Amino acid sequence: WQVFRFAAPALMAGNAALLKHASNVCGSALEIEAVFREAGFPKDLFRVLLIESGEVAALIARPEIRAVTLTGSNRAGESVGAAAGKALKKTVLELGGSDPYVILADADVEHAVQVTVQSRLTNSGQSCIAAKRFIVVPEVREAFERGVVERMKLASCGDPMLESTQVGPLARLDLREGLHRQVRESVAAGARLILGGEIPSGPGAFYPPTVLSEVKPGMPAYDEEIFGPVAAIIPVKDEEAAIAVANDTSFGLGAAVFTRDLARGEKIAKERIEAGSCFVNALVKSDPRLPFGGIKESGYGREL
Repeated sequence: WQVFRFAAPALMAGNAALLKHASNVCGSALEIEAVFREAGFPKDLFRVLLIESGEVAALIARPEIRAVTLTGSNRAGESVGAAAGKALKKTVLELGGSDPYVILADADVEHAVQVTVQSRLTNSGQSCIAAKRFIVVPEVREAFERGVVERMKLASCGDPMLESTQVGPLARLDLREGLHRQVRESVAAGARLILGGEIPSGPGAFYPPTVLSEVKPGMPAYDEEIFGPVAAIIPVKDEEAAIAVANDTSFGLGAAVFTRDLARGEKIAKERIEAGSCFVNALVKSDPRLPFGGIKESGYGREL
């Protein structure tokens, strides 16, 4: 869907498009190319390039390329941004996120649990706009934490081709190893592991729904993007501390605030939270009617 999100407006505006896919999904990229071809688009209007990452900078420098958009890691963003800047090409970078979901004292806890867990498990936790950091005030912490654990525990893991599956495998085995390292190092630094956290036996890059509590600065679960089904619960003393923690990150993609006072929630979302978009009592999502993108190290520019 991210490919179509960039391609649809670009093609409608009269451009052609080239897709350099992630290194592990060339099959998906070729299927997308086939979709455009079978839909009747002119030949070569949308093409997939089966090239190595090391060839991208030279491609960007070619005069035929007028603009570049990337959805990917911050490391990839730095590389593409540098190449595009050197060649004076317009650029949109949609990079990582460590989206905070702030649970205030007057929140509907049951609703907050449902939404935050749904967001956290989107694409098995592999979404830049998934809930990453669950920031909760004392009044509702116990109920919220208990609800998150219960709901994560019920998530069905298995074959991603089955409609009933909620958590499938991660994209690669090395990504699972990196995720597990983040969990282990967070626990070693004092985080409390209250669900999951163990690599299952058997084939596939599966990782179980995992919940960490007592997450604090200095832990990977606080400082880094967690790209997998791991919820990091961060207790704070009050609303002001919650907002400060929400903004205490190099990322700024999305955020959400949960409160029964909609006017207050909208004020916090509009004026206090540092993010490209902030939702009230709802999960972060893109909408084809609105431009989408982040601030800070989550990138720059907006996708239509």
